Amino acid sequence: MELRSVDEVMDLLYACRGSWDSPGPPDGRADLHQHALRTAALLRRGRPADKELQVAGLVHAIGPLLSPGAGHAHPDRAADAVRALLGERVARLVRSHHRAGPDSDDDLLRLRHADEESRHGGFDAGVLEDWRTVLELVADRNSRLGAVD
Repeated sequence: MELRSVDEVMDLLYACRGSWDSPGPPDGRADLHQHALRTAALLRRGRPADKELQVAGLVHAIGPLLSPGAGHAHPDRAADAVRALLGERVARLVRSHHRAGPDSDDDLLRLRHADEESRHGGFDAGVLEDWRTVLELVADRNSRLGAVD
């Protein structure tokens, strides 16, 4: 599935409410909607000017909704779904954040750290609608870059 508009991304993120990243008891699991908001919020705090990194944090966990039961393929499915709309950098970050290690670039490490930290933080990360403008900015920038190529 390829997401073609910010509205489609928003709808999918809203659909994440009440969906969990893994089966089993709540400890160690994350409600995908809150997890997405918290990850993006942590990245905004650490890198306020890097909208693509923040958006990668927002969409990194949509894989389970795109292909339930796909397990380890979730990051690949999420990356493939957002590439055309949000760009290659966002897709690369989404695809690779689970494999980030000491030799990974700084952005991957930041996303991985925010991903892990957001699972344990109970802070208020705001509401999804707050991210519409950022998604639109990244999508617009990506479409203009694509037109130049």
